[in-house]
Amino acid sequence: MLTRLKQGLLVLSFLAQPALGADCGARDFLAMDLPDGDRLPIEIALEIAYPGVRVDIAAGQVIVPGGAVLPLGRDEGRAPKTLLTDARIAEQFRYPYPLAYTLEPRKSAWHDPGRVRDDAFFRALWFGREADARASLQKVQFRGKGRVNYYVTGKFGVACQLAKAMAEIGDGPDASHPSLRNVGGSFNWRKISGTNRLSAHSFGIAIDLNTKYGGYWRWGGEPEGQVGDYRNGIPEGVVRVMERYGFIWGGKWHHYDGMHFEYRPELILYARLTGG
Repeated sequence: MLTRLKQGLLVLSFLAQPALGADCGARDFLAMDLPDGDRLPIEIALEIAYPGVRVDIAAGQVIVPGGAVLPLGRDEGRAPKTLLTDARIAEQFRYPYPLAYTLEPRKSAWHDPGRVRDDAFFRALWFGREADARASLQKVQFRGKGRVNYYVTGKFGVACQLAKAMAEIGDGPDASHPSLRNVGGSFNWRKISGTNRLSAHSFGIAIDLNTKYGGYWRWGGEPEGQVGDYRNGIPEGVVRVMERYGFIWGGKWHHYDGMHFEYRPELILYARLTGG
């Protein structure tokens, strides 16, 4: 994992555009007002998270900017392992993302909120071609000790959200924490090992902090669905700031990826709307 992420950074070494500033109008997904009414949480969450997306519950469809129409589907209780290879949009919300800083929910087998992704939806929402993803990248700099550059997409304001989060972390008590130095990486167009599905890093919506402090379930040698505890080294303050600006943390997954943060504001909004 570390090698392929380093490769992703090397490929981007030619990018020299100025780093995006934090004064770009970022949204706080934990504090923003949410609408009342009789609309379903999944509608509200997707449409607020990604402006221009429209959910048609009656037709069972999700329409993304550009006109692509995808089936919403339903969560019919299919096997957890199936969801990792053949998820529908509605099934992405099966596992509630815990808003509290707790690792208790992840002890339940397969409790992986955010790890379930509908690949067709992600390609339509973000990018279907590597060239398009690369063309959208913006540099975000963490100005704490070590100064790290991340390259993420500007689409749907992802770079803006990350810039605001990194600015707050850099001004906070965790600014010098070693998990924020020698980081794993950001953009890297690749498939998830053993699948035909693109990694979240391919779309420029994910970053990895220092691999020594996050931990990754496969490194522990446990079988799928039977992953035990792990030694988390990512500070609570970092996690809370990242979540505020729309990035979920892989440390809350049963199949933990503690270095990993991924822009999925719909899951944070859905958790708020459903009392999570």
